[in-house]
Amino acid sequence: MQKNPHDILKQYWGYDNFKGSQEKVVSAVLEKRDVLALLPTGGGKSLCFQLPTLLNDGMCIVISPLIALIHDQVESLKNKGIKALALTGGISQDEVINLLDNCLYGNYKFLYLSPERLKQELVLKRIEAMNINLIAIDEAHCISQWGHDFRPAYLECGMLRSVLPDTPIIALTATATEQVSKDIIDTLNLDTPLTVKDSFARDNIAFQIVRTEDKRYQLKQLCAATKKSIIIYVRTRRSTVDITRYLNGNGFKSDFFHGGLNKNEKKKKLNNWLQNTSQVMVATNAFGMGIDKPDVALVVHFQIPDCLENYFQEAGRAGRDGQASKAVLLTNKTDEAYVSSQFLSVLPDTQFIKKVYNKLNNYFQISYGEWVETAFQFSLYNFCNTYKFNTLKTFNVLRILDQYSVLALSESFSKQSEVKFIGSKNMLFDYLDRSSKTTVTIIQTLLRTYGGLFDFETKINTQLISKKTSQPEALILKVLVQLEKDALIEYKAQDNDLEINFLVPREDDSTINMFSRKVEELHKIKTEKLYSMLRYVQNTSVCRNRMLLSYFNEDKKKDCGKCDICTANVSADINLEINQIIIGLLKTGNKSSRTLIEITGLQQNIILNSIQYLLEEEQITINSINEYQLNK
Repeated sequence: MQKNPHDILKQYWGYDNFKGSQEKVVSAVLEKRDVLALLPTGGGKSLCFQLPTLLNDGMCIVISPLIALIHDQVESLKNKGIKALALTGGISQDEVINLLDNCLYGNYKFLYLSPERLKQELVLKRIEAMNINLIAIDEAHCISQWGHDFRPAYLECGMLRSVLPDTPIIALTATATEQVSKDIIDTLNLDTPLTVKDSFARDNIAFQIVRTEDKRYQLKQLCAATKKSIIIYVRTRRSTVDITRYLNGNGFKSDFFHGGLNKNEKKKKLNNWLQNTSQVMVATNAFGMGIDKPDVALVVHFQIPDCLENYFQEAGRAGRDGQASKAVLLTNKTDEAYVSSQFLSVLPDTQFIKKVYNKLNNYFQISYGEWVETAFQFSLYNFCNTYKFNTLKTFNVLRILDQYSVLALSESFSKQSEVKFIGSKNMLFDYLDRSSKTTVTIIQTLLRTYGGLFDFETKINTQLISKKTSQPEALILKVLVQLEKDALIEYKAQDNDLEINFLVPREDDSTINMFSRKVEELHKIKTEKLYSMLRYVQNTSVCRNRMLLSYFNEDKKKDCGKCDICTANVSADINLEINQIIIGLLKTGNKSSRTLIEITGLQQNIILNSIQYLLEEEQITINSINEYQLNK
């Protein structure tokens, strides 16, 4: 007997009812209609294409930009007893053929592809021969140059319409403006699609901006007030380790997560967090994509993200269980000035892209017109040091060359050197007393440069240590080997952090000229997105929730009542009461704002607003040690 959608929903997902517009989307797909589904983070996008596939003969092709997300979804389907496989990078031609044969003859239901695979004629020919019942384009905003994560390879998705003209297409995203939605429909040639947009409003989340010069203290206070799971987003891998160490030192069960960890490390850390062995996960921004953990009560951004799309998606990982939760961004004036210079100063212009591409070919001794198909192991630091390039700006060039298929760039951080001190600190002091001056300098430089060396296996850059100590890198490596022999450290020795495959023959300026204008346009878009993010941070009058929804073309009439803007707009009577509470506390002695917040238990912005008012009215003053006192 043919099962209905609710039977499948219960059998594989364990739910009795659909969420939001899921049922409407599933019904449209079963009617073989094209669909554009704009569903918020946590809205259950993957179910919208997985469930109808299980009700039909044949299989679904899923295009996704994130390898980690592909593997997570394939693993999840396998755990449900559903046959699925992934065709991503790093697979030999023979293995590609075998996997495609499995799709043809192995009764598989899902084939996940990175968009770059659609450029291969072999892949397209095999897809044409398969029984495909649905094409799903996940993270569809990547198709549009107006999207926050535009990937030119996604433009290849449009050709699936000509290869499989009778197969319905569903495009899904959690963050799309009106312009992006139009681009998705046009590029994919969607035929009078059903466009479904659930409200992006997350009424259970209190969006807050907290301005503070002591971010770590505020972070500790936020974590102490939260009983459920927490995500803290930071900008760098080193920060994940440093902040995890700080939180663990203050009694929180914390762990860190970033793209440089190997597969086993990621799996272990993720499982510990999912099972609540670790309460706090300190992570770079890729963490959380596609991960279903409903009980996250707090998401903290330790620095300002580069666009509202990323911020809203990451903040939206809080409160998926519908319970009250917070999304807090910690900032200050220094941070706001820094984010502008940091993001804008490393956007490479056409001349710099050409220069890096030229030097890259020279670095690997590739002659004009030559195409070398060998994969090159590559140290970004060494390359930048050779040509005196800014590291981040150069890495952005490599990403652009990867986006436009000039080369394939893959991070191989598992090949970096790793160090962990396993001896006690007393052993270290004894060792330093017995060692040469050079060895002591190298050890001290390591400890000053990298936090957490006694707590975690830490990836180090031996070229950087060489530069800081003015010693040859060969000597640095020799000392590390000796420290391992003397049982002071654990040491894994590697020296490359990237792998590069050149995809086209070297033609210098001609290669870059093909897409230079598009890159300049994209830089303008990125700049405007950053300014939109800063306007959100600097806003002092509009409800945060309403401002975010307005950015995504959604008009919300009512203020949320939970964000820092709304809670600051309390009634005059309440303000007066708080002022009197502060004055009463100051009568017993001078106090800092931190002390006043701790004693009253009120939100920081409420106390700071009252302090500002009392200062302006000259009822209180601030002394030389930043304590407030009554004005005599």
